[in-house]
Amino acid sequence: MRRNDKRVAGSLLFVGSVQFILGMTIAETLYPGYSVSANYISDLGVGSTALLFNSSVFLLGVLALISAYFIQRAFNYKLLSVCLALTGIGAMGVGLFPENVKIVHTVASLITFLFGALSAIISCKLQKKPLSYFAVLLGIMSLAALALFVSGNYLGLDKGGMERMIAYPTLLWAIGFGGHLSYPEI
Repeated sequence: MRRNDKRVAGSLLFVGSVQFILGMTIAETLYPGYSVSANYISDLGVGSTALLFNSSVFLLGVLALISAYFIQRAFNYKLLSVCLALTGIGAMGVGLFPENVKIVHTVASLITFLFGALSAIISCKLQKKPLSYFAVLLGIMSLAALALFVSGNYLGLDKGGMERMIAYPTLLWAIGFGGHLSYPEI
């Protein structure tokens, strides 16, 4: 394992996820009449917040894709590297094709959500307990929320709230996993 590759992978994943959460939060506050429960996350990608949101999610994707490369170099763990690369490509697609490009945007979102959750679960092999358990739990939470979302079951959270139950666990995992990989003694 190459220590520097591991640290670069973790730093990129951490920075990408943090900047996206902050960018999304800023866009939510700037978007006129935006509701985290009633609006989709990608509603932020059209209108006055389009540049901020789309560039932030695109950057998340680019950094995840580069992180996947360094994870492969550090650990030679193809399954995680491929899943994380697909997550990054999907996020880049979300940024390039806003929700008004319906079919492409929907496919890109699904790829991002599905492979992000799978990346979290698969990453458990590279983490010690209890972080490995948290990674699996967050990935399962995201997959369960995705299944509920696709079936139209929002559990009273409305579409925006349920979509966040897909995205937030994966983003939280990425921040934690990124920090874990960045720490020099691990």
